[in-house]
Amino acid sequence: MVNMTGSCLKAAVLLCCLWMIGACGYSFIQQGETIGKNIQTIFVDVFANKTSEANIENTFRTAFADQIIKGRRFRLASSPDEADAILKGSVENLSAAPLSYQATNLAAEDRMTVVLSLTLAVRDPQKILWANGSFSGFQDYTMANDIAIARNNKNNALAKLARDTAERAYRLMMSDF
Repeated sequence: MVNMTGSCLKAAVLLCCLWMIGACGYSFIQQGETIGKNIQTIFVDVFANKTSEANIENTFRTAFADQIIKGRRFRLASSPDEADAILKGSVENLSAAPLSYQATNLAAEDRMTVVLSLTLAVRDPQKILWANGSFSGFQDYTMANDIAIARNNKNNALAKLARDTAERAYRLMMSDF
């Protein structure tokens, strides 16, 4: 009889805990996107470059266009006139700082940080759907004594930074954060 009472007590405590978790208002269900179904096409406008890094705006614009295609929710428009919404952006800042050092006091790793200004707006009439004036991301990469290898590592890190930043911004646009 004692075993049965212990089992019943454990079951009652477990049920009570499950009931409390369900009653506290938390939800694991995704609330869905906030961009209306009337937005079917997006044009990714030419990004502005406010840094000294040549062609960085093209790297980020391409990453955002690729993310629109990859997301499959929208079609990529080839011109602003064909689009329901326009994504505008600018690369506000790009910096690199040493992350770790070799025994010779040379940098072993750098951290590249980018700051973007992004706006997704309905084309007609002009209505902002999502904006962030200081959207940032970072990517670490290894340095090398060979200049060609160091440049290659930096370019690969920049491409990954652009892809990761575009993916994160896309998720935030879709979830209204």
